[in-house]
Amino acid sequence: MKKLLAFDFGASSGRAILGEYENGALTYREIHRFENNPVEENGHLRWNFPELMREVYQALEMAGPVDSIAFDTWGVDFGLLDENGNLLEKPVHYRDSRTQHTLEKAFSVMSAQDLYAATGSQLMAINTLFQLMETDLSKAKQVLFMPDLFAYQLCKKAVCEQSIASTSQMLDLQKKAWSETVLSAFEIPKEIFAPLVQSGTVIGEYQGAKVVAVAGHDTQSAVAAMPAQNENSAFLSCGTWSLFGCELDAPVLTAQSREAEMSNELGANGKINYLKNITGLWLIQESRRQWKREGKEYSFGEIAAMAEQAEPMKCFIDVNAPQFAAPGDVPERIREYCRETGQFVPQSVGEAARCIYESLAWQYRETFLEMQNITGKRFETLHILGGGCQAALLCQLTADALGVPVQAGPVEATVLGNLLLQLKALGEIDSLAEGRAMIQKIETVTQYLPSNSERWASAGRFFRKGELT
Repeated sequence: MKKLLAFDFGASSGRAILGEYENGALTYREIHRFENNPVEENGHLRWNFPELMREVYQALEMAGPVDSIAFDTWGVDFGLLDENGNLLEKPVHYRDSRTQHTLEKAFSVMSAQDLYAATGSQLMAINTLFQLMETDLSKAKQVLFMPDLFAYQLCKKAVCEQSIASTSQMLDLQKKAWSETVLSAFEIPKEIFAPLVQSGTVIGEYQGAKVVAVAGHDTQSAVAAMPAQNENSAFLSCGTWSLFGCELDAPVLTAQSREAEMSNELGANGKINYLKNITGLWLIQESRRQWKREGKEYSFGEIAAMAEQAEPMKCFIDVNAPQFAAPGDVPERIREYCRETGQFVPQSVGEAARCIYESLAWQYRETFLEMQNITGKRFETLHILGGGCQAALLCQLTADALGVPVQAGPVEATVLGNLLLQLKALGEIDSLAEGRAMIQKIETVTQYLPSNSERWASAGRFFRKGELT
């Protein structure tokens, strides 16, 4: 029997999952869960990395002897090591305001067109390149992305796994190497990055366990576990963020793709995950925190139930609008947005939540249609992966909005992808395709069939990309 330990870090919490593999069967269970609370330090919002490492060591003790260990996290963020291999400071959070006006500066160095053609990355201010423009690198010997930083703390081997590197706006996807054009233009020394490695590479050891660089970007770990049956499937990795996309054989680097804000990332199987970053359940999560601050504590299930009872299609928001990105009173910001756009102003918890769920579904519809138009593919199914699978209302609304069946599951797609890549690194399975076939057998997937699609097609007369028409 092989014992595998998967660490899955999200923007608000982290988990340690212990997997056991024997005779072709994989089982897993959560052994430790902990909060991931950012801190304000030296004028910036930061990840509390020392505290997160304490949780990692606690989970390692709880797990006992294991055969392998691996980490997946969110994208773009990084830590800086000094010449002795020590962390210089707590890593800065992507929601920190330091890159608020960096895109304009970046485009004076290299045009948006050239940047996209070189990297295929959606041009977002949070991307690593733009963070590095606001970072003092004078004392830094090495930049390590978050999953690689966790692994380094255990085995002291510095690498840069390809999927996480592809979130940086600095990787040449066609060569699978750092873009010399971009690094030269922005005067970023190539040697500051650790060697690139493929997903599923054994990079070192910790107390007898192999430390594996899986698909470090959690989205790519989730897609690795997608139980897709044919190439006409799209995916939605749904959690704090929504990553809506499909698998392609080559990146799409056209002006049309750039204008649609699509991104190309490297998948664990070597394919291109062509996707769009969309705000996700962050809006529900932060609204719930606000209601709790007001003395009204609801479970996510209770919020969804109230949303289901609310009248449909009364108002929409642009979920990607800047005012919804920062922590704070999201329900009040929704009311302000609706007042400013002449819409119905939601007052109750159910009305605000319904607005969020329907606005997410509308954005998914817009992205789905854009993606079909750009790629020329016609998608017959959408796979929803991750925590969003448990939001039944959102799954049904998405099926209705897209007009195609939704397959919701597995809920633990990210962890399963992490575990599959560990198994591949250990030589227990031959390919990711073999792992996906196993997932289809052991995981429950719920199907949602579309209805009321005609009503969604006409919803654009009320709302399109944040503007009333």
